[in-house]
Amino acid sequence: MGADQIAAVSGNSAWMLMSASLVLLMTPALALFYGGMSRQKSVLNMMMMSFGALGVVAVIYLLWGWSMSYGTQSIAGIFANPFEFFGLRDSIVDAEGNYIEGAAGYPNIIDIGFQLTFAVISTALISGALAERVKFSTWLIFSGAWVTLVYFPLAHMVWGGGLLSHNVSGFASWMFGSNGEEANIAPIDFAGGTVVHISAGTAALVLAVIVGKRKTFGKAIARPHNLPMVMLGAALLWFGWFGFNGGSAFAADGLAGLAWVNTTAATAAAMLGWLATEKFRDGHATSLGAASGVVAGLVAITPAAGALTPVTSLILGAIGGVLACLGVGLKYRFGFDDSLDVVGVHLVAGLWGTVGVGLLATDAGWFSGGGMDGFKLFIVQIVIALVAVVFAGVITAVIAFALKATIGWRVDDEVEQQGIDTHEHAESAYDTVGPEIR
Repeated sequence: MGADQIAAVSGNSAWMLMSASLVLLMTPALALFYGGMSRQKSVLNMMMMSFGALGVVAVIYLLWGWSMSYGTQSIAGIFANPFEFFGLRDSIVDAEGNYIEGAAGYPNIIDIGFQLTFAVISTALISGALAERVKFSTWLIFSGAWVTLVYFPLAHMVWGGGLLSHNVSGFASWMFGSNGEEANIAPIDFAGGTVVHISAGTAALVLAVIVGKRKTFGKAIARPHNLPMVMLGAALLWFGWFGFNGGSAFAADGLAGLAWVNTTAATAAAMLGWLATEKFRDGHATSLGAASGVVAGLVAITPAAGALTPVTSLILGAIGGVLACLGVGLKYRFGFDDSLDVVGVHLVAGLWGTVGVGLLATDAGWFSGGGMDGFKLFIVQIVIALVAVVFAGVITAVIAFALKATIGWRVDDEVEQQGIDTHEHAESAYDTVGPEIR
């Protein structure tokens, strides 16, 4: 390996380690974001759901998650053999003690760490739909089951060489090819529109319906107890997302730079789109709206960060902000208690980002010079979005009903009314009484 190659590998390794660290930060940032949106009596439980998911998923990923997602022994193109690389066997060093090279040229163990953080944040996102009413133990069990049965298979199907992989150019041929010709239209999911946000948003919707509403839903206004905490969480999510999207270039190169700029462009535009929608609809542009708009923009650009220009990223983000702002109202129209707007932000914006890239992808989208192939890409993006919704929805429902019939989801009504923090964790977020005098 020449000096230039060594320097490139070292630079890419450093960037990917930094990106993995940034994505890991996103889960504590999510805890702040969700915690601030919760009521005072349930803020610790809400934050613990994110931290709990981090613990469960990180352990599982090292045992069988990497193998199920990126193993070479694919089972029907849906998931890989969980025992092939169980416990990261044969994934770190070779027989001579040298670090195994990964697909992107740097050591494979770095990519394992990077992908682990994606699995963690994807699972933690779901918790926002369940605020104030579920057992912590049930949530931990669900986290392990969901990441194993939903996330790992989707990661394999989209990124690991499975049914919906970027590398399967024949995917579109199945729909559009004729006379043996390949359409050569592969789906685009740069950093996780289907694998992360559509799957988590769909799971949130399914759980909100199966677990049921809070006792006060629709009867009392549940205001965020700490809006500065919400805004801090959103800011840290934005910071961490540069690792999420920029790291998905898998190198410290121009594509990573493009993803960085596109992420900023879409996020800023989405925040403005959300605030404009609020101002027009309600007469006020709120801090909660700004924070939520930031997250909606980050979600929308995730599948498209490497496939758009900065200008088309502005368009994608602005539309995503408007759609997500309108989408949070779906829970009131249809009567499901998505406590912290996971469906509106992650499912709606994730669907738009995944489908929107089919319209706006540089020189390939239907509206951006792709012609008939652009139309085909648009249809392919719709198909992969629907596949993710159906797959995540069905499997999540099976897991949720199984837990409901066995250990149960809900805390007692009295616990829900008095506050879940004290019952589940024997703690309160704020000491409003003062120290006991002995």
